[in-house]
Amino acid sequence: MVGVFPEVDTYGHEQVSFFQDKDSGLKAIIGIHSTVLGPSLGGCRMWNYTDEAAALKDVLRLSRGMTYKAAVANLKLGGGKAVILGDSRTQKTPELLRAFGRAVEYLGGRYISAEDVGIKVQDVDIMRTQTKHAVGGSNEGGSGDPSIMTAFGVFQGMKAAIKAAGVGDSFEGIRVAVQGVGNVGYHLCSYLSNAGAKLIVTDIYPNQIERVVQEFGATEVAPDAIYAVDCDVFAPCALGAILNAKTIPTLTCKVIAGAANNQLETEANGFDLFKRGIIYAPDYAINAGGLINVSAELDGYNKEIVLGKVSQIYNTISDILTHSIQQSIPPHVAADRIAELHLAEGKNSKRMKVTS
Repeated sequence: MVGVFPEVDTYGHEQVSFFQDKDSGLKAIIGIHSTVLGPSLGGCRMWNYTDEAAALKDVLRLSRGMTYKAAVANLKLGGGKAVILGDSRTQKTPELLRAFGRAVEYLGGRYISAEDVGIKVQDVDIMRTQTKHAVGGSNEGGSGDPSIMTAFGVFQGMKAAIKAAGVGDSFEGIRVAVQGVGNVGYHLCSYLSNAGAKLIVTDIYPNQIERVVQEFGATEVAPDAIYAVDCDVFAPCALGAILNAKTIPTLTCKVIAGAANNQLETEANGFDLFKRGIIYAPDYAINAGGLINVSAELDGYNKEIVLGKVSQIYNTISDILTHSIQQSIPPHVAADRIAELHLAEGKNSKRMKVTS
């Protein structure tokens, strides 16, 4: 593929591997961004990309985000991600998943896989028949679907963000616009509804919208209308790059706090939000609950311990926003600095071990 090395150099990856299995139809890319703090861990996404360049860009952005997510969460893990090119609804087969599992095993533990968009718990179970390096399954000590822990972490982080923004100390009467009500978005709606929030929701799948409207009394809007909705909090819980030059000027919210990865289309968009006075809870910091959950399998899964760790996302977001205010820098820059400090400490520790 033309232009691979400049792309890899831009994001600073250690390793990018391309895998193909003709018998199963597998075409996959695994990006290992960093193993400074530990083995790289990140989900596998199956998506019908427009072309291979788009798939490469996605895996590079997502795996870098996982490095920062693990670092901010103070986990002994690096950042990795995988993408399988194809339509998960029509092209995903057990044979393809087993072939992907063999690809993961080939990397010898440098990359640990899990679920992501287009990949379910039962798919991870199939992968685990071919590799020891996959988490989030339901078999052999797996922790199962991490979406509820991701949602719980977002709920905790959102609570810190609305307090920092002066919106309120509770969700009672707070208007939250949720973009995407799949697994994570649905659980987030449940937490918010139980806390007294008023929900405005959108999704491209009508059955998912119907579910949250019926269960939580949410108000439905069209996908393109969600940005300009009159609300206190905007919660992106679908795909990334939705905070951009087109959408940011239409926002009416005071806080952005959601589960989607790579919400900012460019770094400049984080400065745009800062100039507008919109509090942004950096995505990789607020959505770390799923990573914390699956990573716990590596030491023996204990749900109560995991809940305690995920609840600390409140403190993580509070600290980031405090740094942002004190240093007059956008929250995404404050979060990056905290992550980079942990990464620098990890590099120094490795150097000391090598030279001692």
